[in-house]
Amino acid sequence: MEPMYYIGLDVHKRKISYCVKDNSGKVYAEGSLPATRTDLDLWMKTLPRPWSAAMEATMFTGWIYDHLKPHAAALKVAHPLMLRAIAAAKKKNDRVDANKICDCLRCDFLPECYVASTAIRERRRTLRYRNPLVRQMVQMKIKISSLLMEAGVSYNKQRLHKAGYFRELLASNPDIDEGLRALLRQCREAVVRLGKTEAALIRSLEHDRLLAERVERLMSIPAIGPITALTWALEIGEAQRFSSIKKAISYCGLCGAEKSSGNTVQRTPLSKQRNKHLQTTLIEAAKMAPRYSPTLALLYDREKLKGNANRATLAVARKLVAYLMSVDRGQCHFLVLDQETRTAA
Repeated sequence: MEPMYYIGLDVHKRKISYCVKDNSGKVYAEGSLPATRTDLDLWMKTLPRPWSAAMEATMFTGWIYDHLKPHAAALKVAHPLMLRAIAAAKKKNDRVDANKICDCLRCDFLPECYVASTAIRERRRTLRYRNPLVRQMVQMKIKISSLLMEAGVSYNKQRLHKAGYFRELLASNPDIDEGLRALLRQCREAVVRLGKTEAALIRSLEHDRLLAERVERLMSIPAIGPITALTWALEIGEAQRFSSIKKAISYCGLCGAEKSSGNTVQRTPLSKQRNKHLQTTLIEAAKMAPRYSPTLALLYDREKLKGNANRATLAVARKLVAYLMSVDRGQCHFLVLDQETRTAA
């Protein structure tokens, strides 16, 4: 068999540091190159074959991973937090980091993390683009309210952002002068434009051939709408990568960290090591879930008696994760059994 060469990559916005070693740990080559596709192509022509490479997960990792994948015998991405614990050193720079990553790969100590397919990552980017759109839309709605309050204009809070009521307010209220009316119209136009853009993004993802069938199955769960279903499908990627529901709950950030020593066990608040997009979406869905599912409503009431509303919401969110995992793994629609059927069984 041909000897394998191992490459550690420390990637940054403009530069990539690399270290190439053979099986014995002897350095074959090291240095740095500009972070462009052209320079990567030229650099790969100088590499001995076969080779495998590893890099730390950063915001720049995706395109580099896709570009190198067809040419590598194996390509891995390391979990940045776990790698920091393994490769802790007194002296730290890009060259040393690339060397450490190379050694972790060569000795099979690399804390590998999951990398979704290119198709999933592209659609995930589209869904995450929705977040700033929604934030801007909310800011514009708040600005409309602020402008009206500054001018001392009375309005119906529940109906303010309805198109008909807003037009009637501008046309009939004598307290709104021409300058204020122009500002309010601009804010309203921004809200409408952002809303149409958001709706178009969600509609395109819902009808995407890669996601349509999966999203339809997930939406069969009570209280799961298109946003929650799309967020789950695109942020999780493959549900089979989690060996248990507990691990999926931990990934979603719906449980606290544990610190135990001897007979002392300490539970901390919700861990910061989580997928923040999933955590936010699932908690928002859990707040609405008791309205749509009697089973989840009973769970919410039972947990609320033990603590408070936040504890009950987290319990419902964890139950939603269990439902989502079951539907995703079973590749079937969610089946609701009534109380009599469950008792008979």
